[in-house]
Amino acid sequence: METETIKSKKSAPRKHFSQSFKKKVVAEFERGFLNKDQLQVKYGIRGNSCVLKWCRKYGKLHYSEKGDLGRPMKDPQKQRIKDLEKQLADAKLQIEAYQKLIEISEAEEKISILKKDVAKQSVSLPKPTQEK
Repeated sequence: METETIKSKKSAPRKHFSQSFKKKVVAEFERGFLNKDQLQVKYGIRGNSCVLKWCRKYGKLHYSEKGDLGRPMKDPQKQRIKDLEKQLADAKLQIEAYQKLIEISEAEEKISILKKDVAKQSVSLPKPTQEK
């Protein structure tokens, strides 16, 4: 009969890095010469998300939340434009959906939801002038 021995995996204790070291790593990452994995090897940083967490906390660039992939844009204005263009595209899709919903509702209920003619504006009275 063979006996199996189970060896427990001993991991190295977690390293705690100073704030200045983290900022140095983030600055090096944002310059773009080394990627996250290369920085981890160079400085002995364990964990796949440490550098990204540091970038979100100490970085000068816009870092998206979890789920979005890729390196942020160097120019914050370009990143802002890209974000606004995405919001505009989403708003256009939402408008199209509302227009389709209105068309379907008008067809089923046989009523006019949107006013077809321009509402008449009331004529405002002239402002009284001050007499001296």
